[in-house]
Amino acid sequence: MNALSSLLRALLDLFSGLFSGSRPPAEPPAPSSGSSGSPAGTPTPSSGSSGGPNYSFGTPPDSSGSAAAPVTPPPAGPVTPPDSPTEPTKPQSPRVLVVVFDPIVDPAKGTHLLQTPDAGHWSSVDTLLAGYIGDVTACSGGLVNYQVVDRLTRDYFPVKQDGFTYSGPAYLQAYRTGQYHSPDLANYDPLVADLQLLERVARGDFDEVWLFGGPGFGFYESRMAGPGAFWCNAPAIDNTAAAGRRFVIMGFSYERGVGEMLEDLGHRAESIMDYRWRALPDAQNLWKKYARYDLVAPGQAQVGMLHFAPNSVKPYDWGNTTPVSSAADSWLSFPDLSAPPKSMTCSAWGNGDIRLHHQWWLKHLPRVPGRISGVANNWWRYVIGVADPELDW
Repeated sequence: MNALSSLLRALLDLFSGLFSGSRPPAEPPAPSSGSSGSPAGTPTPSSGSSGGPNYSFGTPPDSSGSAAAPVTPPPAGPVTPPDSPTEPTKPQSPRVLVVVFDPIVDPAKGTHLLQTPDAGHWSSVDTLLAGYIGDVTACSGGLVNYQVVDRLTRDYFPVKQDGFTYSGPAYLQAYRTGQYHSPDLANYDPLVADLQLLERVARGDFDEVWLFGGPGFGFYESRMAGPGAFWCNAPAIDNTAAAGRRFVIMGFSYERGVGEMLEDLGHRAESIMDYRWRALPDAQNLWKKYARYDLVAPGQAQVGMLHFAPNSVKPYDWGNTTPVSSAADSWLSFPDLSAPPKSMTCSAWGNGDIRLHHQWWLKHLPRVPGRISGVANNWWRYVIGVADPELDW
């Protein structure tokens, strides 16, 4: 009887509400973390103002009807900072792992490559390090100050991409005849594993790696690894996301000099600046303007590329004495590029000397406060700081 009375009372309330128009609208379900419906944090459709689905983050109520705390939406994607004439530059002190490959070439005597007469005229690694670090600090206007935090020596020859490894006598024969194994390139996988690079970068032990080796060791001048790695004058190294961030492995030769080390850095800069400016049209792409030389842009020469000075007619033509009209020095007043072009010759960049040309080229890279077209006016920020999230924008 009580059940029948309750049913009649509910029916009367319903008809009363329909006819009076005073029944309040139903409330939407409250979010909860129950096991039914979508999992927490998944978009759930609701009615949008346009009549179509409007996805919002939340969860439906559980079977008990209880409500859970609202779910925090995922962070928004990166927002490009607004252009500014005053955004400050940020000095960088990258930490470096140095690895010197000095293989044993005579197992019976325990003689290492750098102890042989063949290496007598090669450069000292210590001298190369001091010269390179000093040049980078000077060329960046003091914004980049490398710190060597660890140094290792390996007494084996790097493995080639086809699995070949030199013996000591075979390598000396190859060096003396110039007939090196082909393919020449090193396999980076065993190298990365032996040096525990991914684990150590993830731990924060260092920010980049410098390999030193002899002729024919097969190191790339620069190569990038880590999640989101991209072309850096060489293909990115696959399967290195465990590092947790991008980093660069430089390949230097102790047979060469500081000038060649700066060339490696310059090609790294070319790759990274290509990547940073990739989304901007040519009219706004200041990197493309910086890289102009007369051979490809007659009458519009700027600073040029590593292999091409403003007046070069072929690669490495840094000693060309032919005068050229160039606005290269306007970049020393960046972002004011209004200075008119002037006649220049190779005397401005070292008369063919590789180190002097590369110092000149690197010193012209913008390194001042501010931001234009969404790109910082300090380009060294990107060339050195490859883990910078701005490179993903």
